[in-house]
Amino acid sequence: MAMNIIDKFGNIVGNESLKNPETARKILLTGYRLQEKKLQLFPDKKLPASGQYVAQVVMKSIIQALAKPENAAMVSIFVPGELLTAAGLTPYSVEALSCFLAGTKCEQAFLRKTVEEGFPETMCSYHRVSLGAALTGLLPKPKCIVYTNLACDGNMMTFPYLKQTCDRPSFYIDVPYEKNQDSIHYVADQLREMKCFLEDVTGKKISEEQVEQTISNSRKAAAYYQKQLKLRKDHDPVTTMTNELYAIFMCHLLAGSEEAVKYTQMLLEDVKNAPKEEGLHVLWMHIMPFLQEPVKDVFNYSNKVHISACDFVADGFREMHSADPYEAMAEKMVNCIYNGNLDQRIEMAQKLARETEADGGILFAHWGCKGTIGASSLIKSSLEASGLPTMILDGDGCNPANTSDGQVSTRLQAFMEMLEEGKEEKAS
Repeated sequence: MAMNIIDKFGNIVGNESLKNPETARKILLTGYRLQEKKLQLFPDKKLPASGQYVAQVVMKSIIQALAKPENAAMVSIFVPGELLTAAGLTPYSVEALSCFLAGTKCEQAFLRKTVEEGFPETMCSYHRVSLGAALTGLLPKPKCIVYTNLACDGNMMTFPYLKQTCDRPSFYIDVPYEKNQDSIHYVADQLREMKCFLEDVTGKKISEEQVEQTISNSRKAAAYYQKQLKLRKDHDPVTTMTNELYAIFMCHLLAGSEEAVKYTQMLLEDVKNAPKEEGLHVLWMHIMPFLQEPVKDVFNYSNKVHISACDFVADGFREMHSADPYEAMAEKMVNCIYNGNLDQRIEMAQKLARETEADGGILFAHWGCKGTIGASSLIKSSLEASGLPTMILDGDGCNPANTSDGQVSTRLQAFMEMLEEGKEEKAS
């Protein structure tokens, strides 16, 4: 019944956005505000406190971005959230917005719009959904646009196009492929320029103390996150795919915020208090297909299968070594596992697998993500050579039309059975 209501709601928003986008936005915001109230009054008691808290924080952030666009910044996912926090702007990424639009079942109208505009269907669906929402007018024009070439080739199609069609002030951060001190200095200089850009856009001075404070918050959040990782092999908190996805918001979009510190502190306490369950520990790599039913069936609220770590999140909560705040942010961007060659991505996965005593790894090969799809075989073979059974799970985290529930269910169940057998053999 609930799914029928959501489907109907999505159809109304999608159809209305093509005729009267402002009305569609009001309907969408009404739905989101009702969901926010529900999360406040009737939180998901099956989740630990950190899971309940992060759901409320992320929902509030998306509502603010849509309701007060004059105080919002559209960004690509790896843009340093610390500077946007210091500027008092609400950042939202194309991926974040698309997750919420897909969650309300109105993504198909926006995907069709991008096809009409000539964008290829092989392009990342996260980018296409947000593009379609902007092209219909459902998505209001933000205060500014900030993007980077880091990690996703879709950025270099989406953001220049939006910059032109939205006619908004924009700032671009170029991150070199090489991971060295010269690259860090180069990016740090751009981030100093970004601070000036944000001051011009908002008309407000950003003090160095404000920037330092957000970096201090990021360091605290990273320290809490790394502490809970070290406990994961002996503690299994209940989670969901959506809950795991929200952690990506906290380490990137809301980086530097008090909310990110509070979330990681609560997460650490929840992990400490969680018992060790009999079950499998899985390392997740890349983004989460939070809407895919067979994936939800395996992981949501399970005490038999646990996501012990995700490389995307662990990388976002990485330690920053430089004392200079701009170099610290630049360090995180340049050394991101999705930048440069595959070595660091494989090393990160191996480290997380060892630390959490993972029984296996799942690499999600999201439709349109050429970097991950192209690298998937090498990542799998490298991890298996180091002793971690690894599955490449093909699918689409945002567009259900690009994936088969039946096929995903069959492959996922077979992989879990294989991991169970392997664990029993080790025990005996």
